[in-house]
Amino acid sequence: MKVYFLGTGTSQGIPIIGVDHPVCKSTDAKDKRLRVSIWITWGEHSYVIDCGPDFRQQMLSCGCRKLDAILFTHEHADHTAGLDDIRPYNFRQGEIPVYAHQRVIDNLKRRFDYVFETVNKYPGAPSVKTIEVVNNIPFAVGDKIAIPVNVMHGDLQVFGYRIDDFAYLTDVKTIDKMEVEKLKNLKVLVVNALRVEPHDTHFNLQEALDFIELVKPEVAYLTHISHVLGFHEEVQKQLPENVFLAYDNLEITI
Repeated sequence: MKVYFLGTGTSQGIPIIGVDHPVCKSTDAKDKRLRVSIWITWGEHSYVIDCGPDFRQQMLSCGCRKLDAILFTHEHADHTAGLDDIRPYNFRQGEIPVYAHQRVIDNLKRRFDYVFETVNKYPGAPSVKTIEVVNNIPFAVGDKIAIPVNVMHGDLQVFGYRIDDFAYLTDVKTIDKMEVEKLKNLKVLVVNALRVEPHDTHFNLQEALDFIELVKPEVAYLTHISHVLGFHEEVQKQLPENVFLAYDNLEITI
């Protein structure tokens, strides 16, 4: 199974429009971060977790020609605003399955009402098939099983996903002990680490490292990174030997 990091930044991306912070002016490609998302492939199977406002650019960069489904973590715009750009896949494949909490499906129906229109639908509009994700109910993705992992993003419920020995958690601030049990014996954990200073709705760096120590994956990657965390190369030098800053267009094999 291959995991391609489509984006590793926060809701504004890096660089941020009109901001003169040194990281925003960095010439290191690893400091330029699109909105957070991953592409997972194995065999002929191809899945994306979240499709934010950079989705079109990300799909062109990674060369994804086939999309079996989108798994949504939650409804925030940096994770969902690219839904309209699934159209090229629709034209080739037909409707695209989307997996999400029912609350997220309802939110998408309000924001992208034309996608879900059933009467006089514009022929160029995207089409999706919605599948509700329910905590503690695994579901099939191709010939593998996805296990939803329930976490909290401040007061908002968010789903992470485990597939085989890989787990992806973004926008996490707290997680119950029962959910942590779903993360035993991982080879790779991806988890958010926004910045050094505490934040109300995201792990900061120390909280992410403490969580990694709790879960004990073989390897961990940090994502959903803000410019104030620092320069990629400088932060990486400070991390434990099995923890890495993810960066856009990084591809790993599990």
